[in-house]
Amino acid sequence: MGNGRRYARCGCSARTAAFRKMKCSRGRLRRQQADLHVKQPPAQQRGQRIKDCLVGVMWEGDCVFTQQQLSSILSSLPDPAFILTRSGRYAAIFGGKDSRHYHDGSALVGLSMFDVLKEEKAAWFAAEIEKALESGVLHIVEYELSGSDVKGAGDGPDYTIWFEGRVQALSFPVDGEAAVVWVASNITEKNEVQRKLRQLSETDALTGLYNRRKLIETLDRRLEIFAREKTPTSVLVFDLDNFKRLNDEMGHQTGDAALVEIARLCRQHLRQNDVIARFGGDEFVVVMPETRRGDALQIAERLRENVPIVLRESLRYESTISGGVSEFGQPDRLSSDILKRADEGLYLSKRAGRNRVSAL
Repeated sequence: MGNGRRYARCGCSARTAAFRKMKCSRGRLRRQQADLHVKQPPAQQRGQRIKDCLVGVMWEGDCVFTQQQLSSILSSLPDPAFILTRSGRYAAIFGGKDSRHYHDGSALVGLSMFDVLKEEKAAWFAAEIEKALESGVLHIVEYELSGSDVKGAGDGPDYTIWFEGRVQALSFPVDGEAAVVWVASNITEKNEVQRKLRQLSETDALTGLYNRRKLIETLDRRLEIFAREKTPTSVLVFDLDNFKRLNDEMGHQTGDAALVEIARLCRQHLRQNDVIARFGGDEFVVVMPETRRGDALQIAERLRENVPIVLRESLRYESTISGGVSEFGQPDRLSSDILKRADEGLYLSKRAGRNRVSAL
C-alpha cells in the first residue's frame, strides 16, 4: 500500500515503475551478453545470440522470471535440448547438466550433423526432424549412439548408449530455417533393467534355456509366418528316459545336473536359429525354422546319439532320450496343434521301447 501511494505521487502506477525497472535490467543483461560474445568464437557467438533470442521470446509477456533467470533455468535442465534446423545444423544447445550421462555439447553449435556423425546416422536424424516438422506434433523416437557413429577416432563412446528423443517443431524460424527442439534423454540404464526383466520372464532358471511362455510365443509367431509364406517349420519334443529313476537313485541334484548337461548339448549341436526351450520337468522342445520333417528327424537322431555319451562322461550314469518330430501343416491353427502331434510321436517312441525318435 505504501509503495502504491509513493508511485501515485510521482504520477505513475506501480505497474509502470516495475516495467521501467525491468527495462533497465534487460539493458544491463544485453551489455553483459555483448561482452560475452566478444570473447567467444564466431560459431558460439551465433549460437549464444540464438539462445538469447529464444529466451527473449519466452520472456515476453507477463512472466514471473527475469530473462537472466530463464536463461539459467534452461541451462540447468538435466537432459540436453538441441535446437536443430531442417538442414541439420546445431543452432543452440540448452541443458545437459547431468554429468553422469552427458558431456558438454557447446562445441557442436554452428556445426552440421553431417560434419559430426557418419552419413547414415546423420541422414536418420535428418529424416526424424523432417517427420516432426511435417506433423507439427510431439514426435518420440528411441535410438542408439556409439563411437562408430561419430566421425573421427576417439570422439565417441566405445559402447552403445540408448536415448529417447522428444522432438517438437518450433513455431518460428531459426536463422531463416524451420527448426525443432530435440530433447535427448539417456535411457541406457532403463533399457538394461527392462532387458534383464524380460530375460527373467523368458528364461528357465535352471538350464538358461527359454521357458514355456517364450516357447509358445515363438510357435505362435512361426505359425503366423507359415500361414502367410508357407515357410516350413518343424518341432522336436523329447524327454529323458527313466528320469524318475535317476532322481530316486542319484538324488534331485544329479537330476538337475543331467538337465543342465542336456541343455548345454543342445546349444552345442543345434543350429543358431533353432529355438530351444525347457517345456517342464525333463521335457524339452526344439523349434526348427525353415526345416522339413525329414531334416528335423536327422538333427534329432544326432542329438539322441550324443546324450548317453555326455551323461556317461559327466554324471557316470547311463540314460537315453526319446522324442517325437512333426512339421507345421495346413490344418494347424494353434501352436498346441503341432505340440500335440509331436508329443504323440514322443509317446510312440516310449511305447516302442524308448531311445528313439518318431516322426508324425
